[in-house]
Formats: sequence, C-alpha cells, structure tokens
Amino acid sequence: MARLRHIAVCVKDLEKAAAFYEQVFELKEVGRETIEIGSAIYLSDGVINLALLNFSGKKGNDLADPKNAVGANHFGFQVDDLVETQKKIEQAGGKFFFDLGDEREGNFERKFKDPDGVVFDISVHGWVGTDGRR
Repeated sequence: MARLRHIAVCVKDLEKAAAFYEQVFELKEVGRETIEIGSAIYLSDGVINLALLNFSGKKGNDLADPKNAVGANHFGFQVDDLVETQKKIEQAGGKFFFDLGDEREGNFERKFKDPDGVVFDISVHGWVGTDGRR
C-alpha cells in the first residue's frame, strides 16, 4: 500500500513561511536545498514531509509564473516498487512528467500527472523527516 508522506507548497518567502509553520505547528526543519529548479526548506512532524518551495524559473514545473506561485503544488506517495507503481499509474491514465534527484543516493522522486493534470510524486526511499524514510 502506498503511503502519503510528502506535500509541497509554493511560498514567496521561504524563511518567513518556515518560521510560521515551525512556530504555529511545531514542525521541525529537516533539510534545505538549492538546486537548478529552485530552493526548498523541508519541515516535518515526524511522519509527513512539508516542502516549502520557491521555483527559480520554468524548469521542473509547468506554472505560468513560477517565481510568484503560491499554494499547493504537488504531493507524494512512498511506494514499495517504483516500476510496478509506474505501470499502474500509466494504465490508469497518468502520464510521466520528470525525474528529480538521484535514485542511487536515495533522494529521488518520479513525478507524474494524473488524468486531470495534477502533479504527484512517487518515491521508494521517501522524504527526509518522514517515518518511512529508507
């Protein structure tokens, strides 16, 4: 069974947003990164990873105005078998979007769009700060 373990939200100010979620909900910062497609701060309650995102441009997303995007962006499921789950997704009408990260290092997610175009990820290794992280 797949487990929902990742929610990504676009914010205008990463530091301000992180401070808000840490203060109000007592989430803990579990990581940060800046890569080619943008920057992120990762927070967790120990079960789910909340990724606060700030995209640097069009690469890695399909937003009309990525630098000013705000709100829910995508979610992710931790799965036991990437290949089998991809087959199920595609048989049900989902479409591959792109891969992010390095599968060999365990920081990897495969992105898809559901039949309505909603973006979601699957990961075997999970996300930093989640209870299923391998």
